[in-house]
Amino acid sequence: MSAVAQETVSEDEMPAVHFLNHVHTVKSWLLTMDHKRVGILYLLTISFFFLIGGINAGMIRLELMTPGADFMEADTYNTAFTMHGVVMIFFFLIPSIPAVFGNFIMPIMIGAKDVAFPKLNLASWYLFIAAGILGVVVTMMGGVDTGWTFYTPYSSTYSNGNVTIVAMAAFLVGFSSILTGVNFMVTIHKMRAPGMTWFKMPLFVWGMYATSLIMVLGTPVIAITLVLLMLERTLHIGIFDPALGGDPVLFQHLFWFYSHPAVYIMILPGMGVMSEIIACFSRKRIFGYEFIALSSVAIAVLGFFVWGHHLFIAGQAIYAGMVFSFITMMVAAPSAIKVFNWTATMYRGSISFDTPMLYAMAFIGLFSVGGLTGVILAILALDIHMHDTYFVVAHFHYVMVGGALTAFLGAVHFWWPKATGRMYPEGWARLAALLVFIGFNLTFFPQFILGYLGMPRRYHVYPPDFQILNVMSTAGASVLAIALVIPVIYLIWSLKYGKVAGSNPWQAYGLEWQMTSPPPAHNFDETPIITEDAYSYHTMNFKVKGSEDQKTLEEAEVEH
Repeated sequence: MSAVAQETVSEDEMPAVHFLNHVHTVKSWLLTMDHKRVGILYLLTISFFFLIGGINAGMIRLELMTPGADFMEADTYNTAFTMHGVVMIFFFLIPSIPAVFGNFIMPIMIGAKDVAFPKLNLASWYLFIAAGILGVVVTMMGGVDTGWTFYTPYSSTYSNGNVTIVAMAAFLVGFSSILTGVNFMVTIHKMRAPGMTWFKMPLFVWGMYATSLIMVLGTPVIAITLVLLMLERTLHIGIFDPALGGDPVLFQHLFWFYSHPAVYIMILPGMGVMSEIIACFSRKRIFGYEFIALSSVAIAVLGFFVWGHHLFIAGQAIYAGMVFSFITMMVAAPSAIKVFNWTATMYRGSISFDTPMLYAMAFIGLFSVGGLTGVILAILALDIHMHDTYFVVAHFHYVMVGGALTAFLGAVHFWWPKATGRMYPEGWARLAALLVFIGFNLTFFPQFILGYLGMPRRYHVYPPDFQILNVMSTAGASVLAIALVIPVIYLIWSLKYGKVAGSNPWQAYGLEWQMTSPPPAHNFDETPIITEDAYSYHTMNFKVKGSEDQKTLEEAEVEH
């Protein structure tokens, strides 16, 4: 790989002009065409929504500390878990890595000066903001109580009028995703640097491409479904309500045809992040690069054929259930390929346990538990027993929170020095990563036991026999909340007091690490030319920590 060198800057000082300060007014940010600034805008926005979703989660766990309705009444509890699900899924988990890091780092990775359609990129953020405003308005008006799945006929006929506003918010978020997906696909197809063939692309770019396919092909289905829901509510057309001649199971088919692939919108970008981090901190080329790349596409494709496993007890034909059960088990294979290949990459690698690597190892452990319990739920007999219990809640959170959230935190810590030019305090960051892992397992592992024992989800009262496990879960949520507050504090602190990062603090391989930190406004003065494969760590010189000596990877391994 070769790239034109940017402005030469000492490791002890930041560049005088970069994308954060080249034009520094409120208007320049709100009308920016710079993909990096759009990524920062998304980061600030989704952080706000994560706070709202987290507050609702805290209310849920406080209520469930005791068997009785001591903190909230039934209607308030229904609203709390609905708003928690809607905000976390549509306004945090789905856009977190694609909108933030897909925007910020992906064009640089492929040697582009921006995305293909900068104005469309900004428009997608404004659609996201419009949807968020509607979501905040609904929260102030008392929220909705349907659950994040909006199941009919309750949502289309019997719930309060706020459902229409929330459906409109989700509709706008969907169009924001479609615009982002189209933009990323065109960027990857048409704007790669000379010499960057498909199998020389970083695996994060592969993850973003597979994610964009799902956004573009799947999101219109949920958009149409929400429009039909709003039509039934306002015009009383019989689409889903059986009292009007509709079919409620039709809604479930349409909803899950999008919403199960949407799980991979949340997790595929995180898998791409893991590949970047594990290769960097193992000082090795990813084992089985081609298999990991193609497995991302396989997950995106197979994800569209498994929606029926959400309907095992909804009156679906037993033969259809058997087919969906088999395909659901098949979709675990590409994920397993990634986990095996990441593990093989770390084997005999020169591993550094910096904070991003700690999050990567947490991701592998937590996502593996989530994936294996997903196979359990794919078995018809077991799913019938555990359907709508806390076993499903635990499985979902191990995949989404244990997977997507740890990947997001890993990405933040990996690319924070590149985005800001400052390092964060490593000791505090490692402590936070450890607390995230402990707090998460203490929160959600007891819920597997609760679900197996038969505690249904979405109930705010339960038999006293379940209290000890719920108290453990609430205690874990408290640890997790503290663990998530700590990074906010030290990352903000680092913006002013953090050590200057230099262009490549992790001694990582890739185009983004060949430019200054923070990056220039237009990325590259001249288009880079790619001459080597991705992750060619064996060709790099790097500094051994605590030494000024430059050594190749082979020399360091011999000494080791």
